[in-house]
Amino acid sequence: MSDLINIAVDAMGGDGSPKKIIDGIIHNHTSNRENFFKIFGQENEIRKYLDKKIDKDFYQIVNTENIVKSTDSPLEAAKRGKDTSMWLSIESVKKKESDIVISAGNTGALLVIAKLNLKMIENIDKPALSAIWPNKKGMSVVLDLGANIECNSKNLVDFSIMGASLYKSLYPTQKPKVALLNIGTEELKGNEVIKETFKILNEKKNSEFEFLGYIEGNELMNGEVNVIVSDGFTGNVALKTAEGTANFITDELKKALSGNILGKISSLLNFSNLKKFKKRLDPRLYNGAIFIGLDSPVVKSHGGTDFIGFSNSIDVCNRIVKNSLIKKIRDNIS
Repeated sequence: MSDLINIAVDAMGGDGSPKKIIDGIIHNHTSNRENFFKIFGQENEIRKYLDKKIDKDFYQIVNTENIVKSTDSPLEAAKRGKDTSMWLSIESVKKKESDIVISAGNTGALLVIAKLNLKMIENIDKPALSAIWPNKKGMSVVLDLGANIECNSKNLVDFSIMGASLYKSLYPTQKPKVALLNIGTEELKGNEVIKETFKILNEKKNSEFEFLGYIEGNELMNGEVNVIVSDGFTGNVALKTAEGTANFITDELKKALSGNILGKISSLLNFSNLKKFKKRLDPRLYNGAIFIGLDSPVVKSHGGTDFIGFSNSIDVCNRIVKNSLIKKIRDNIS
């Protein structure tokens, strides 16, 4: 079916693969018939979980005996060979046989193999790892989350444009509002790179997004900004801090509501609100980091997520392709 979105899937990456990956594909297919899955991995294992659960018009299996291991260094993964499920799934988008690639495998290996296979979008020097975070008013795109430890002002300007393009692809009806993650909101705060980036973005207005200046770490979730830009070191620390804080709050709440009879009664009385709270912090809803800046999009699902989380990453793939992320970046960067 030529009108379907072609998604290359590395079925062998992440915990519980390939069952988790195939279960995620099946779950997604029950509600969305817009995707065709080109599944790379060990065919005998894949067919155990896939046969007769999806019409054959919606998938193809490409048998690959070798896999990239979670313990492989990026260099080891690249040397392991061009016949691994990860390499061949990425090569599929390189050859324009697929529109996008998704893997739950080794993050470092995925980034290196993607960079070896795919070209950069013209005028972009470095790709960035981005993700979706919840905020009080909806969702935010945050980048870079670890692909580039050191960045110059041009890199951060490029990240702003790419992040805004990604946000517009995921949420077409909303206008991106961009800010730089900094240690203060005053113009004089921060290092020379971030101050230079502020100056460039403030002077060179972009019609595709609104630049709102600086944002501090304690404002990330307030919803006033929906595209947050930083270098990879700062962004990764912010990500891990946010994840740790969310886990701490959830765990402490569970303890408080199950530790004694009063807590159990309270949890019963507030069941509906607690259910909403749990859903809001459910990491599966925000699963799917996006490696952008390359001429084809690469999506990284969290290795430890379950099939629901992987299914949500497939939704991210669908929206990115359907709303022409790469074209948006090309148009805006020029």
